[in-house]
Parts: sequence; structure tokens; C-alpha cells
Amino acid sequence: MDIAKDLNEAKTRVSYPLITLILFWCGLVVLSSLYIMLPLLSIFSDVFHVEPGQAAWTSSSFSLCYAVGLLFFGTLSERYGRKQIIVYGLCALAVVTLLTGLANSLALIIVLRGIQGFAASTFAPAALAYIAERFPIEKRVTTIGFVTTGFLMAGIAGQVLSSIVSQASDWNSVFFILGAIYFITAFFAALFIPKQTNAAQTSTIADSFRKMARLLQNRSLIFCYSITFMLLFTFVGMYTALGSFLTGSNFGLTGQEILYIRSIGIIGILLSPFAGKFVSAFGLGKVLKTGLLAAVLGLAMLGAGSNLAFLIGMTVVFVAGIAVVVPTLISLVGMHGGKERGAAVTLYMFILFIGASIGPVITVALLNTGSYVLTFEMLALLLGIGFILSLLIKIPTQK
Repeated sequence: MDIAKDLNEAKTRVSYPLITLILFWCGLVVLSSLYIMLPLLSIFSDVFHVEPGQAAWTSSSFSLCYAVGLLFFGTLSERYGRKQIIVYGLCALAVVTLLTGLANSLALIIVLRGIQGFAASTFAPAALAYIAERFPIEKRVTTIGFVTTGFLMAGIAGQVLSSIVSQASDWNSVFFILGAIYFITAFFAALFIPKQTNAAQTSTIADSFRKMARLLQNRSLIFCYSITFMLLFTFVGMYTALGSFLTGSNFGLTGQEILYIRSIGIIGILLSPFAGKFVSAFGLGKVLKTGLLAAVLGLAMLGAGSNLAFLIGMTVVFVAGIAVVVPTLISLVGMHGGKERGAAVTLYMFILFIGASIGPVITVALLNTGSYVLTFEMLALLLGIGFILSLLIKIPTQK
């Protein structure tokens, strides 16, 4: 009996790295759906004969519906099971993604992208809750760090995949390939993620909304959420502007060359898993402020520089700052949320992707002024306000 028990425990210990890898991969491919549109905006403008601002709604509709879905699927995963929501959500995402590739009008694509975003929103709340419930305390922070890294890497990977496939074939193939990836991912998630036996839950979606309303009475949380809105707003906005900037008369780069530059941003994202170590060494407050300041400076210098190597370096600085701030802010929001940590993090993710949905639309409007410098500096100014707000946040004592 003891030998059998030891073997079972060993099997469980070995399974954690595999589960972490699968959850990281899920986060990477699910969130890639948001960013695949950035290289496709100009293609959609040409194919459907619309203004760039109209094409940008293919990105914004996904983000908006993704954000709304986050408010529901945390509670639904309590009732129906974390794994079930993850697997069925991936299957639904696969089907809708394939249908999007078959669409023949911009209006239909915008609608399908909204449904796609809603289906994609099943993963994050269910996965983060699964980690909190299934993983030992000493493994949770690291695992959440890897999943968060997957979310951030999607910002680069989605653009790279979209650029490569659309250049080699057509825009439809981007969705066909991604749809196939989702089916394969759902299969491995169903096969290797252990099912949980959860106690019956009595909380409702209405209860979750009431908790969120109470959280907004916390002054520090309001500042945290204000900064949260700015993170993906500026991240998506920067990459929306960058492609247009580098293909313009100042640089005249090809799509392939821009692809390389987008890929380099991964260097900055690699800092994200180390955010926990930075916090342990320097504290939440210092890491948050330093990350925001780095992101502001990187973004501001994008508008001021004219040397290509310098601009590439500044994109890495900006991305690195965002990559450190995102997991740090999740920890801070959770600490201020206290007993309602789950609702606090859900609201954080909702606001994060509301920012992502508005970012492309506002950025395209700024680009229509004809000034790339103004676009980058306005984005930097917004993030600079976030840095000022970070000075007003009370940092709870870490235990």
C-alpha cells in the first residue's frame, strides 16, 4: 500500500510540469487570436475597401467580447468544472475560428471575431482558478508566471504567425491554421489536465458583480485598475502604429523586415517569469514603478528617435516594462482584494482587455492626424499618467 501511495504521489509530482506546459501553451495560442489582426488591418482595408479605422473593429470586437466573457466564466467554471470549461471553450474557439476564415464580408468577420473573443474568454479565469485550487502553494506563483508569460508572448507570436501565413498564402489561412491548432490543443488539454472534484458552489454571477462593486470602493484598487486599462491599450496601440510607421517613407521596410522587428519584442517578454524574483528582492512598489517608468521611456523614445536600431531597442524596453508590470499588478490587485481576490483578479482582466479593445481604434484615429510622433507621444503620456497613479497606491505588507 505504501509503495502504491508513493508511486501515485510521484506521478502527481511529475504531472505538474506537464500541466504547467499545457496551460502555458493554451494561454499562448488562445490570446494569439487577439493579436493576429494587427498585421492584417492593412490587408482588410484593401480587400474590403474600407478605412483602417473600420478594419480595426475586427480587433476591437474580439477584445470587447473577451473582456465581457471574463466576467461570467469564472463563476460558470465553479459550477461546471475548470477543466470542462477550458476544453469546451477551446473546441468552441476552434469552430468559430474556422468559420471566420470562411467569411466574405467585413461585417461578418467583425461579428465572428466577437464570438471568437467570447469563446476565448473561457480559458483565463478557469485556468487561474484551477492553478489556485490544484497546485501546491509553493508552485502557484511560478505556474501563474508561466501562464502570464504565455499571455504576453501571444502579443508577439500572434503577429508573427499572422504575418508569415498571410505573406505565404492569404488572410483566410491564418484562421484555418489557428482553428486546427485549437482542436489539437483541446485534445491534449482533455487528455493531460486532471479533472477536479469540486464541492458544490452556491455563488452566482450576480454575487460576483456585487463583489466587484464593493471592490471599487477601495481607492488603491481604483488606481490599480486605472493603470491596468493603460497596459494593453498602449501595448496593442504601439504595435498598431509601429507597422504603419516602419512601412512609411521614413523607413520603407517590407513586411518580412517588420516581422523580424516584431519578433525581437520577445526578448522583453522573457522578463515576465522573473517578476516574482524582482518583487522578492525589491518589493512590489519598486518593481511596479520601475516597470511603468521603463515602458513610458521606451514608448516616448519611439516617437523621438529616427535610427532603426535605436527604435528596435526602445520597443524591447517598452515591452520589458509591460511584461514586468502585468504579473506584478496581478499580485497587487489580489492582495488588495483580500477575501474577494477572485473577483478582484476577474475585474482586473476585464479592464485589461477593455483597454486592448479601445487601443487600436484610438491609435488609428491618432495616426489619421498624419503624425507618428504625436501618436507615440500620446500613448506615452497616457502611460505616464499610470506611473503617477502608481505613486498613490498603498502597498500592503507582504507576508
